[in-house]
Amino acid sequence: MSAYAIAHLRSVDLNEEIVVYLRKIDASLEPFEGRFLVHGAIPEVIEEPFPGSIVVIEFPNIERARAWYESDAYQEILPLRTENSDSVAIVIDGTAPGYRAESFAERLIAEGVVAG
Repeated sequence: MSAYAIAHLRSVDLNEEIVVYLRKIDASLEPFEGRFLVHGAIPEVIEEPFPGSIVVIEFPNIERARAWYESDAYQEILPLRTENSDSVAIVIDGTAPGYRAESFAERLIAEGVVAG
């Protein structure tokens, strides 16, 4: 099951350090089979204010996503992003093929979180 590294970049100081980060991040992804799904696009905001942009990187699984983030290659360039942006990053599992939101509702009911 695919997993994703997602960053919400609320603001970025576009400077020389960000250029270095951008030039090096692709090589940090390659050993972990990471690939950009969303990067550099301006979002079309359809609900509520949404400052900044989103980056989505797909990995084959959560273990590869974590390993990339913790890798020496990424940790070396990470401060270039964190010191030049107001941002937050997460790694998260995707859903299995055929997933339906209804199954999540059924799990909430079965776990007694909500009444059915």
